[in-house]
Amino acid sequence: MSQSTEDAPVLPLDADGILALAARSMFQLFSSVSQGMFLVDRAGRIVWVNEGYRRFLPDLGLGSVEQFVGRMVEEVIPNTQMRRVLETGQPVLIDLLTNRAGTFVVSRIPLRDEAQQVIGAIGIVLFDHPETTLQPLISKFALLQRDLDDARRELAVQRGRSRLEQAGGGRRAKYTFASFVGSSAAAVEVKRQARRAAQSLSPVLLLGETGTGKELLAHAIHAASSRASGPFVSVNIAAIPDTLLEAEFFGVAPGAYTGADRRGRDGKFKLADGGTLFLDEIGDMPPHLQAKLLRALQEGEIEPLGSNQLVSFDVRVVAATSHDLPALVRDGRFREDLFYRLHVLPIRVPPLRERRGDIPALVEVLGEDLALRNGTAPPELLPDALALLVAQSWRGNIRELRNLLEQAVMRSDTQAIDGAQLAQLLRESGVELAPPVPDGVPPGTDDAAHLLRPLAVQVAELERRAIAAALAAHVSRPECAGERAPGRAGDARRAPPPRLQPVERLERPPAPDRARRGDPVRCGPAGAARRAGGQPAAR
Repeated sequence: MSQSTEDAPVLPLDADGILALAARSMFQLFSSVSQGMFLVDRAGRIVWVNEGYRRFLPDLGLGSVEQFVGRMVEEVIPNTQMRRVLETGQPVLIDLLTNRAGTFVVSRIPLRDEAQQVIGAIGIVLFDHPETTLQPLISKFALLQRDLDDARRELAVQRGRSRLEQAGGGRRAKYTFASFVGSSAAAVEVKRQARRAAQSLSPVLLLGETGTGKELLAHAIHAASSRASGPFVSVNIAAIPDTLLEAEFFGVAPGAYTGADRRGRDGKFKLADGGTLFLDEIGDMPPHLQAKLLRALQEGEIEPLGSNQLVSFDVRVVAATSHDLPALVRDGRFREDLFYRLHVLPIRVPPLRERRGDIPALVEVLGEDLALRNGTAPPELLPDALALLVAQSWRGNIRELRNLLEQAVMRSDTQAIDGAQLAQLLRESGVELAPPVPDGVPPGTDDAAHLLRPLAVQVAELERRAIAAALAAHVSRPECAGERAPGRAGDARRAPPPRLQPVERLERPPAPDRARRGDPVRCGPAGAARRAGGQPAAR
């Protein structure tokens, strides 16, 4: 039976009645959906607790409701923030509370009288065991916390670097792997090997021609290693006179010789303690010093010049050379035992001519750097200029490329630089010019820049190569020796195709007797394509 209109419940008509009904409804809702509720008065004394909250009392060390109600809230609920809500009158809608009863998601809401004075507060346990009920929220919080911890560690590293800069004259890495410009296969492989080397503490030996970026990689390896917060000390052995090398490496004791500093001077090994020591041009080290270097690396100790005391050190060694060290070992100019000590993680840094596809990106980066240093706009290389740069052999590698760009920028009256300007500069430098390469990249390269050419150009080139390879295979097969390649002199069956006609026009149908066999032998481009793993083009 339906309820009559007269008996149906209606809303109060007065505002106070509506507010009272809303408050009562909200209270009932919170009581039913929450895990527990309790009330405190203005003094912070617990005056009421519902049935849901009572199940937490044993975990709080309370045996009955009487031991909970009437107590000050801080006495029975560790880590509670109810007192702050009473004092400030500000609610805490969402918070995490952890105590001996567990971890809870809670809300704390102040209660006010008609004069808006705080007369108490209500505490609501929204969720208990949030690690299961709020797993997505907890996971997000954990991720944010991890990011915060990482940021704090990075800040600590930066502060440590700042202290080292102030104390050690700014001895830190200047470059990272991002500074090694290049997306060619050779560049990517070098960076892969260097990143792996950064995770180790074994010696690294960088091998490559001058100007290929060996020192930059040494900086990057240090910056990516566990010693990044330590000093990075570089020694160019070729630039220091032989008579001073021992003092540079091992230091000088106070008053070691006439005119020596009374306070003494630390050597590079001591300055690099806790960090990385970069030995540039290790192949130029004099033989008499190689034995001392070997002992220092083996024992982790040095003896300063003029001292009888051994000084311990902890460094990671990265060495580099543009010489052929194995050849120097065979000639007796480099100690074999020192070679094996350094040749643990060898990395060959390829010359620029082996990664020509990186030249456009290098030109852009070097141009921006020159513009920043000179306060000018970056240069704009015209297509013929870029094609000329890509074609050169670059005996001086990136250093030579930078020098040429800097000359061009300084001597050009305009921002745009063409091929004629660069050709003149190269001739003045005594370089034998290589002819410019169409589209700026040599044929046959698989570098990223090669793929930036127009699609039609790439398709046409691939088509020409495929047809040429098929023709070569066709004329070289013994069973096809009696056939002529299309377009050869005396072949009246086919006219010489312009630009080597597409494969489908050159395919020769199989002989009837061969077509009946299970594995037909095809003579011609289609057969060669099939042997290469492809399918003949559809007619």
